[in-house]
Amino acid sequence: MLRLLATIRKEWQLLLRDKTGIILLFVMPVVLITVMALIQDAPFKDYQDIKFDLLTVDNDHGKLGAFVKEGLAKSGQFNIIDSIDGKPLTEDEARKLVNVGKYKISIIVPKGSTAEIVSNANRIVNDITKRMGIPGSLPVKLRPDSLHVTIYFDPAAKKAFKSAIHQAVDNFLTQVETDMLIDRIQRQLNSKDSSHVASDTLSIRLQAVGLKEQSTGTGKQLDVISNSVQHNVPAWSIFAMFFIVIPIAGNMIREREDGSLLRMKLIPGSYLNILAGKMLFFVGICVVQFYLMMLVGIYLMPLLDLPKLVMGFHQGATLVVAIGIGLAATSYGILIGTIFKTPNQALNFGAISIVILSAIGGIWIPLEVMPEKMQVIGHLSPLSWGLDAINDIYLRNGDIGFVWMKVVRLVLVSIAMLTIAGYIEKRRMA
Repeated sequence: MLRLLATIRKEWQLLLRDKTGIILLFVMPVVLITVMALIQDAPFKDYQDIKFDLLTVDNDHGKLGAFVKEGLAKSGQFNIIDSIDGKPLTEDEARKLVNVGKYKISIIVPKGSTAEIVSNANRIVNDITKRMGIPGSLPVKLRPDSLHVTIYFDPAAKKAFKSAIHQAVDNFLTQVETDMLIDRIQRQLNSKDSSHVASDTLSIRLQAVGLKEQSTGTGKQLDVISNSVQHNVPAWSIFAMFFIVIPIAGNMIREREDGSLLRMKLIPGSYLNILAGKMLFFVGICVVQFYLMMLVGIYLMPLLDLPKLVMGFHQGATLVVAIGIGLAATSYGILIGTIFKTPNQALNFGAISIVILSAIGGIWIPLEVMPEKMQVIGHLSPLSWGLDAINDIYLRNGDIGFVWMKVVRLVLVSIAMLTIAGYIEKRRMA
C-alpha cells in the first residue's frame, strides 16, 4: 500500500513541476473544444434552422406566383427578395446575381403556370363528372410543351446543400399546386351545374393517414439533437484524455534513464503496486479532464451563442464510461512508454497515433458520414467505442445496461495493452 501511495504522490509532484504538461492536459483541450464547436456549428445545423436569401421572379402574375412567395415566406426558412433598389427583378438579373455568388438561390415562376394548373384541374374535373354521369365540359388548354418552375443555384454551392434545398422547394411547390388543384375541383363540383351531388358542401381530403413523430425511447426522454456541441465536446474530450500518453510515456522513459525505476523495483514489495499507483493517478486525471470539458460544454458554450451540452439522465453510467476511457488511455500511455527507448520516439509516435485513431474513430467528423469501408475500420478504434458510449447516454438516454459492452471492450483492450507492456518490461529486465 505504501508503494502505491508513494507512486501516486510521486506522479502528482512530477505533474505539478511540469507547467507545460498541465497546460496541455487541461487548458489546451478547453481551447480545442471551443474552437472546434465554433467552426463546426454551421455544418451541424439542420437546414431548417438557417434562413436563406431567395430571389424570386414572378412572370406568371397569377395565383401560383403569389402562393409561392407567400408560402416560402411563411415557412421561415427563406427571406424573399423580389426587387433590388426598388425595381422588380428580371430572370436575367436574378441569374447573374446568383452566378456571381451574391445570392445562393433564385426561383423563376414561368408565365402561364397558373393557367396550366387550372387547365389540368379542368381536365380532371371533366373526367370525374363524366364518370358520375354529370353533363358539362370545362375548357382544357392543350400545350405542346410542359412548364417548369426554374431554380438557380450558386455554382459554388455544395451538392448536399443543393439537394436539400431542391427537395424542400420541390415539396413546397407540389403542395401549392395540389392545394390549387383541389380548390378548383371543389369549386367545380360544388357549382350549380353539379345537381347530382347530395350535399351543398363537398370536402376533398387526400390524406387519410397522418404522420406523427414519437420518441424511440421509453419513459422520460430528452429532446436532444446531434449538434456541434453534442458532438465536439465529448469527442474532443476523449481525444484530450488519450493525449495523457505524452506525460505517461515521457515519465516512464525518464525513470528508466535516471535509474529511479530501478530503485523503485529494489524496494521490497510487488512492482504491481507501483503500476497500480500510476494507473490510479492518471485515470483520475483523465476523469477530471473529462468533467472539466463537460462543464465547458454546459456553461461556456452558451456564452458563445452555441447550444448547451445536455448530459442525459444517467450520470452514473457517464462516470463508468469516463473511467473506462481513462483506463484505456492510461494503458496505452504505459504501453508506449514501455516499448520506446527515447522520449522523442515515444512522444512522436504517441501523438501521431492518437491523431490517426481519432480521425478514423469519428472524433473529427461523425462516422456515419464516412465511406462504408472507413466506418468498418473506425469501429476498431477505442476512441470510437468511448464516443459511441457517450452518445448512447447523452443522445439515446441509455443507462449502464445500454453501454456496458463498450466499457468491457475498453477494459479488455486496457488489460491486453498492460499485459504486452509487462511482457516487454520483463524481457528487458531478464
